[in-house]
Amino acid sequence: MAKDPQYAQSFGTEAAAYDAGRPGYPDDAVEWLLSRAATDDDARPDVVDVGAGTGKFTASLVARSASVTAVEPDGLMRARLAANLPTVVAVEGTGEQLPLGEDSADVVTYAQSWHWVDVEAASREAARVLRPGGVLALVWNVRDEAVDWVRRLTEVIGASIADEYETVAPPVAEPLRRDAHAEFHWTNELDRAALHSLVSSRSSVIALDEPARAALLAALDELLDTHPDLAGRDRYPLPYLTRVTIARPI
Repeated sequence: MAKDPQYAQSFGTEAAAYDAGRPGYPDDAVEWLLSRAATDDDARPDVVDVGAGTGKFTASLVARSASVTAVEPDGLMRARLAANLPTVVAVEGTGEQLPLGEDSADVVTYAQSWHWVDVEAASREAARVLRPGGVLALVWNVRDEAVDWVRRLTEVIGASIADEYETVAPPVAEPLRRDAHAEFHWTNELDRAALHSLVSSRSSVIALDEPARAALLAALDELLDTHPDLAGRDRYPLPYLTRVTIARPI
């Protein structure tokens, strides 16, 4: 799938669906990535979460960080984040132009958002705002397609840009280099309405006309009603791999 930059700011029209359907992130993944940063006297880090959306990942950072600044270009998504997380500073910006000073963060995170950036420009900006010992953390939730019904789900809804991106060894550019990688297995349980929201909040689905979107959601319902692992259920355990890559200034 080609990366259309217009898709990156299409999510705001479906901010409610994004909030209702998108998964959070496992605690062990969040704790692992935050532990990669060196801070004075093991203090809690100051974190900048870029492409923060409605705050799905940002929410996991609040209790574990000294401060959290959320950077989000879409005004509708940013408003939703501010309502969800009133203690977080939410600012307009992009990975290529962070509205922050030099040496202002111990950790810069991108959860489900690095695949939208210009890697060279975003790498330079992350390095600029990181303090000595700081890290860039790139995070993706990837559906576990070793499970048959999950593989069928992808056949129904199509692969997304994130699905087809390199999430094991994602690209970074100078002055950064990849330093560590870890994967975390977990399951997110959803009801039918939440699964519909998960699908409806995908950028490729937002771009569909109404008949095409209705047909896709009907195909989703058929899968839920007929697959032997799902038929008759009202909740669906969706398995994920959360992949985290750490990069540091060279």
